Amino acid sequence: MTFKSQALTAIAAAMLLSVAPASAQVVLTANAEATTTWVRNFNPFGQTSARYSTLDFIYEPLVIFNRAKGNEPAFRLAESFELADDLKSITFTLRDGLKWSDGEPLTSADVAFTYDYLKKFPALDFISVSPLFESVEAVDERTVKFTLVQPNSLIAYQIVQMPIVPQHIWADIADPVTFANENPVGSGPLTEIVRFTPQVYDQCRNPNYWDNGSLKVDCMRWPQLADNTQVLAALAAGTLDWATSFVPDIDNTFVAKDPEHNHYWYTPSSLVSFSVNLETPDENNRKAFTDVNFRRALSMLIDREAIVDIAGYGYPIVNDDPAILGELYKDWANPAVAEQFGQFTKFDPEAAEVLLDEHGYLDADGDGLRDNPDGTKISFTLEVPNGWTDWIDAVQISLESLQGAGIDVRMATPEAAVWTSDLIDGKYGMTMNALAAAASPYFPYVRAFNPADKGKSRFVAQRWFDPELMPLLDQFTQTKSADEQRALMDKAQLIVGENLPMIPVYNSPSFYQYSTKRFTGWANAENPFVIPTVTNVNPGRLLHLLALTPVQ
Repeated sequence: MTFKSQALTAIAAAMLLSVAPASAQVVLTANAEATTTWVRNFNPFGQTSARYSTLDFIYEPLVIFNRAKGNEPAFRLAESFELADDLKSITFTLRDGLKWSDGEPLTSADVAFTYDYLKKFPALDFISVSPLFESVEAVDERTVKFTLVQPNSLIAYQIVQMPIVPQHIWADIADPVTFANENPVGSGPLTEIVRFTPQVYDQCRNPNYWDNGSLKVDCMRWPQLADNTQVLAALAAGTLDWATSFVPDIDNTFVAKDPEHNHYWYTPSSLVSFSVNLETPDENNRKAFTDVNFRRALSMLIDREAIVDIAGYGYPIVNDDPAILGELYKDWANPAVAEQFGQFTKFDPEAAEVLLDEHGYLDADGDGLRDNPDGTKISFTLEVPNGWTDWIDAVQISLESLQGAGIDVRMATPEAAVWTSDLIDGKYGMTMNALAAAASPYFPYVRAFNPADKGKSRFVAQRWFDPELMPLLDQFTQTKSADEQRALMDKAQLIVGENLPMIPVYNSPSFYQYSTKRFTGWANAENPFVIPTVTNVNPGRLLHLLALTPVQ
């Protein structure tokens, strides 16, 4: 299908969806995920097939730590929390009078149930938070106390990442891992799925939401758009109010269509990197992938500047930090990492080929392709999701230099859900992946390198687990001393930099496009009150939704 026909298809679909379920309703149209069809799944623990509108909008967090305001807590289901002086327990107090969307009381018993549930069904615990607790106790209807296995100064940030579910619904579910939760009972502002088709669904106001007075939007409409090109077509046609998508040449392709109303605001965000699967089932590829010299050579064959300039249209920021932290956490940088290992994250094809030669990755059989030192074949696929056009372009740029150096690698573009499953299950060779921005460098490290997350999260897809790193990260949470935390992070960076388990490429901008034609109150450079992206890894999107007001 040509760009023109894709655009016409998307615009036609958007026009068909322009009629609200009820004419008096205020409907905001958004897009957060690219897929070819909607599957009705609102399981808040699901990491592959659950809709991106599930967290935050259906299941409200206890607290949102607002990264735009120095991680200031915005209290939601909880009205306060208190961390014990010895860092061994934390107590949350819920708001008075909370209800689930079906009218049942929401109490501390639901919170305690949720965390006990994670221990009963560990596959649900997508951030491996439950092993951190010795016990969770509902002290009274509004108070819940978490007693920790060991001191943890960052535990509040971790607790609030898990959704709280209603005990009276989930206690009777036989298999919560596969449960689709098609008609969710939630706590957030938009819990009612009033329409669901493979092409569009409408998610509407929770009649029992505690903060309904602040909510000026009755429904969010989620049209199915298959890729970045279709998102661009809908944005240009004026049928999307809020989107998060890569948009090429955005000033000309989007803003210029309606300069008065079409806007964007990009800030540094997720790390985008290449990873190889150190536990790949292919024994021959595993020999190469587990050799840091092979990984270093791959890294030196990645032209980060070209990827940023061509695939990213100049929007991202190059990340050539061997410790992967980059610009986003520059205040934490250990200069010894760049001094010792910085040469391995610079584009240098000649040096990469010398490194491969020196370590025995030669053409053993004369076919023009490099083999393992023992003569066995190296041959693998580099996966990126179908429709993620900027990543596909980045891979194509990288393939040129990788193949030019004699690496037998090709691209595959599965559906996003299949790609996610492949990464979680370890059924891939090489991939491009992203790691969300966070409040502290502790979080990307623990998210990417925690063995407890293996088989649960795509962020540990590289399957690199170092016996020295996790104890350092544990110590990081057991002190409030900034000096001690910095010393521990310096050591952690040296371990990551030396081993290069992930190949950093760039820090993505927080792709965020919006239209002021129908709504006001959007965050922007002049009013940076919250991280504004509508992606499902940004709980701040709930605060953003509550700030929006329809144009009169």
